[in-house]
Amino acid sequence: MNPLLIIGTVIWLYVLTVLKRTQLMAYFFIIGSVGLFFILITLSNPYWVWFFTHMVIQGVKGFGLLTGMCTVMSKYGAVHIVSGDLSSLLMTIDYECSGIIETSAFAALVLFFPAYSKKERLFYVVLGTLWIYLANVIRLIIVVIIVHYLGYSAFFLAHTIIGRLVFYGLVIALYYNIFTYSQLSQGLYNRFKSTFLTRKGSAAHD
Repeated sequence: MNPLLIIGTVIWLYVLTVLKRTQLMAYFFIIGSVGLFFILITLSNPYWVWFFTHMVIQGVKGFGLLTGMCTVMSKYGAVHIVSGDLSSLLMTIDYECSGIIETSAFAALVLFFPAYSKKERLFYVVLGTLWIYLANVIRLIIVVIIVHYLGYSAFFLAHTIIGRLVFYGLVIALYYNIFTYSQLSQGLYNRFKSTFLTRKGSAAHD
């Protein structure tokens, strides 16, 4: 492991303990979430990046098998898009397309968000990770559809503009519902708790 990461993590943890003892919770949230984000990003390469990239590719692969609009080369992390005018384009799923940055940022913010209990934080981290994953798959599927029907010349429009607008629109919706502690987010957790946690507790009691 990188010695700078170890030293930085120790300093980060010490600063957090000082901030918690002095009840500076706003700084605790900011420094905690920012520090955890950089730690997660550093630890994600290469294994978590590979995992996220592979999962996104599998999502697009399922769409390709259903529609025939694209074929996926999982070994190379590439999507071959077949256009209606018989042209084709090879789209590479790389670090940027994996969603690891957005997922790490969301997880870091949620884990230090003071409005939730520990169980709620864990629930929303899992929920948010799945949401961002699906948003990323939807973004790439939109790219595939546009390029398939409009040709490879529409790739920039599909990937850089339309795809990102859809992806970040979905991510913003997630942030709004989680970090405003909305009725929707409360309802989701309460429904999860009453369905699974209560049932588990009853089973253990029996």
